[in-house]
Amino acid sequence: AYRADPVINLTISALIVVGGIGFLTWDDVRCNRLCFHRYRLQSKVILAATALLILLPTLYFFCFEFKGGTLRERLLLSLFQSVTPRTAGFNTADYTSLSSSGRGLTILLMFIGGSPGSTAGGIKTTTAAVLVANAFAVFRRQKSPEMFGRRMEEKAVHDAAAIFTLYLVLSLTGAFVISTVETLPLSECLFETTSAIATVGLSLGLTPHLGIVSQGILIFLMFIGRVGGLTMIYAALSGSKSSAARLPQERITVG
Repeated sequence: AYRADPVINLTISALIVVGGIGFLTWDDVRCNRLCFHRYRLQSKVILAATALLILLPTLYFFCFEFKGGTLRERLLLSLFQSVTPRTAGFNTADYTSLSSSGRGLTILLMFIGGSPGSTAGGIKTTTAAVLVANAFAVFRRQKSPEMFGRRMEEKAVHDAAAIFTLYLVLSLTGAFVISTVETLPLSECLFETTSAIATVGLSLGLTPHLGIVSQGILIFLMFIGRVGGLTMIYAALSGSKSSAARLPQERITVG
């Protein structure tokens, strides 16, 4: 009923962005005001990634998904559906009416999520940014990924790859099991599992009709997503002893 109400749409969208940016970024904004060049690298990456993840999906939804209604309604629908998948779980449009591409884009936004130190879930914007920067570094034959005139540490790349792999494997495995058990389309199950592990809360309406096993999988994914993938791994392996010895190195071809 409020899909064309600018006050409600813009207020909730602003709250979602404020909560999803993270406390360290807001501390940068408080201390350095509009001096963007003085921000931490993390704050720069978060703000840039957040702007892109709002602008580009808004353009897509406006041009290809929401073609009916007034110009204001189309803009508000496109903006709200671009902001909410990354943390909040509100919606002003029926996701079952979106095209396959629209659902796929929503899954991607849920998978990325918000930023570190925020109220959002997902792999986080910095993780996605580090992976993209590392890909460009490989394309350019650079030793380390770079952004905003700074070189990223090797550990950040390793952690980003581990988080991405963990979340991808868990969401895909959960979707595959649910699809097999419930005989449902894999894409619709992937929407539910991604929403669960990213702690978003959006749904295509499948969850109330799922069996105990499928709902148990979603509960498990929500728990993992809220605690954090790396936190779970570190907790599980905290008792294992690390060795200072290193195995012989050998090359392997990839790609």
